Amino acid sequence: MTSVVSSPTRTIRIGSRKSQLALVQSYWVQEQLQKSFPEISFEVHTMSTQGDKILDVALAKIGDKGLFTKELELGMLNQEIDFAVHSLKDLPTNLPEGLTLAAITERENPADALVVHEKHKDKQIDTLPAGAVIGTSSLRRLAQLRHQFPHFTFKDVRGNLNTRMAKLDAGEYDALILATAGLQRLGMGDRIHQILPKEVSLHAVGQGALGIECRADDSELISLLKAIEHPETRDRCLAERAFLRILEGGCQVPIGVNTEINGDNLTLTGIVASVDGQKLVKDTITGKASNPEAVGAELAQMLRQQGAQEILEEIFTEIQRGS
Repeated sequence: MTSVVSSPTRTIRIGSRKSQLALVQSYWVQEQLQKSFPEISFEVHTMSTQGDKILDVALAKIGDKGLFTKELELGMLNQEIDFAVHSLKDLPTNLPEGLTLAAITERENPADALVVHEKHKDKQIDTLPAGAVIGTSSLRRLAQLRHQFPHFTFKDVRGNLNTRMAKLDAGEYDALILATAGLQRLGMGDRIHQILPKEVSLHAVGQGALGIECRADDSELISLLKAIEHPETRDRCLAERAFLRILEGGCQVPIGVNTEINGDNLTLTGIVASVDGQKLVKDTITGKASNPEAVGAELAQMLRQQGAQEILEEIFTEIQRGS
């Protein structure tokens, strides 16, 4: 195998989605690696994924496993690109054979954010009027907000961030719920009206972090990618991904998390909710930060015993029916 480190002439090909956010993230990774390894050339190659092409259907109805990653993964397996940069929340917890999660970068704020139409600039999430139209494409956000704010009207919203903002500003929505990290990375942090506390909305697994995926047998590249890994973020996200993997939920299932590391301890809170917000199971566990996946697995089993499995089975049945 060609050695990445000992072959200065090798060009490393970075796979990215074509969306504005994906490109910002991929060029950031390129910049960090170029600083660490100036003797190596890093090039960004773009691809369109299924999730980028289907913009008129709710995500939950498409069949979301690998929705934003499959084409990039094929590119790696076919030797067209060497590694891919993903929003970690989009990366399935079970990867195709021959690929591995090589590094997880430092996390931006993983919380959800409230973005409001100008007429509501004096409001917070809990003071918006009854019937307010809230835009979100996430079942996780939808379930948690329906549970706490059943008096709101919820409406699906797709498209890139600029498209969503235009719809909000045109009055199609009273507010949107978006990822704080995405808004900040795109220079739209000034549109964040309120960062939702974890008591209102637990964030998605891996939200705010980037996952770097590559071929499992490219040991030199894996070693190189460790230069941009953030150990605390990695451990928090590995706990979250283990929690999700055990529950067998995709990114479009109402599963939310929050993680904190204090010294040697990792505290993980998890939630599983029905789409209508009527049923909700939530708990917290603290374990060893040195074994994050065990912490995630244990919390998943706890929630299963408290009724999470029945909630998830109902959701899967609904999705398969196309409801």
